[in-house]
Amino acid sequence: MEGCHQTGGFVLKQDNGGETRPPRATCRLSLVAGGATLVVEMHIALESLGLIAGNRSLPLEFARQARAAGVERLVAVAFENETDPALAPLVDEIVWLKVGQLSKMIAAFVDRGVRKCVMVGQIAPKNLFDFRPDLRAMGLWLRLPEKNAHTIFGAIAEELKKDGVELIDATPWLKPLMPGAGFQLGPVLSVAQRADVRFGLRVAKEVSRLEIGQTVVVKNGAVLAVEGFEGTDKCLVRGGELAGKDGGAVAVKVAKANHDMRFDIPCMGASTLEVCAAAKISVLALEADRTLLLERKACEVLAQKNRISLVTVE
Repeated sequence: MEGCHQTGGFVLKQDNGGETRPPRATCRLSLVAGGATLVVEMHIALESLGLIAGNRSLPLEFARQARAAGVERLVAVAFENETDPALAPLVDEIVWLKVGQLSKMIAAFVDRGVRKCVMVGQIAPKNLFDFRPDLRAMGLWLRLPEKNAHTIFGAIAEELKKDGVELIDATPWLKPLMPGAGFQLGPVLSVAQRADVRFGLRVAKEVSRLEIGQTVVVKNGAVLAVEGFEGTDKCLVRGGELAGKDGGAVAVKVAKANHDMRFDIPCMGASTLEVCAAAKISVLALEADRTLLLERKACEVLAQKNRISLVTVE
């Protein structure tokens, strides 16, 4: 493209004087609809970006990736007993709240002039039912006939929008963390394991379509466990227990068709592999280009040490 060049995986434009302007890095997204491909250019080096930060390491990794892409100011909303305090030095401002304080969360962005935000990391499932909502959150909760990740977080996005804050997709900053087709760590799959991966993919896609969960555990063509509201780790443990004393189950994690990648992005890291090792699960298959893999070096060590095959599937 004329007047552009690639640096670090991002498209950087030049001004009329020929000087590079890193603060306007862009991400080109190809959207296919009705047989036509629409290329959307999204600026990812925003001057100011809000971060709704859940638990584990993803919010920290997002902050690092956003800084590397040129985001100048990061304002984080963090949750007590959920968000890792190590996020604080990676952002410009951090506001600590309790789960359910929706009005304060929105005000944290509005009062600081933040007009775009992302949602990364998880909230422990039990905290979505064991919390003290403010009036705005209570109204949202009571209006939802179905309560799952997409309805709950979609409703939060609408509440943000009412106050002029747009919840946007975080994946343009996180693409380097999404393994593509052909990715593999650990032992090569056997013929039987490949068959179970294909079977598990079909089941997981149907389960995710029904908004039940993203993960299934199978063995020898039988479904051992399906992820519900308890989350991936407990599903893996349950599946491992049902696989018998020799283990050898296969776990498959996917995004649903037409998954809204603004929230609940499929994600795993070293802690997930540690759970697989304890449950004697032999294969963990992730949907290619749609699942985040954190702490890749640590995952490689764990996969080799515990002889777990970590692969992508399409």
